[in-house]
Amino acid sequence: MQILSALFLDTIDLRQVDGPSTRIDMAGIQFSAAAPTPLPLTWAPHLAIIAHAGPEESGDGVLEVVFKRDGEQIARNVQPLQVEPGKFTYRLVRAELEFDDYGTIYAHCSIDRGVETLVPYTLLPPAPAE
Repeated sequence: MQILSALFLDTIDLRQVDGPSTRIDMAGIQFSAAAPTPLPLTWAPHLAIIAHAGPEESGDGVLEVVFKRDGEQIARNVQPLQVEPGKFTYRLVRAELEFDDYGTIYAHCSIDRGVETLVPYTLLPPAPAE
């Protein structure tokens, strides 16, 4: 199995179209955000991972996402993953990330500890009041 996409986002919706075929609507894709309050704070962005299993693959695996800051693990999510052979599926991962300083974390995403897909997310200082 392989990861086709891994993105932080606000919403994800699936819909059927003629074929039958499936469309995935993603909105609010982001790689950074302004903190809603001064530090320290806990931030929990949603990470959507789309995975595919080839026609000859079993479709059973383990999805692991390790969140790291400066090379150190700050959170981890592990969950079973089942994909019908030849098809795709998606999983939402939400980790509560502690921020004592502004900066970037990286989500290290893998299936069965295979090739990692890295996704950065940067927490910025709060936006100035208008």
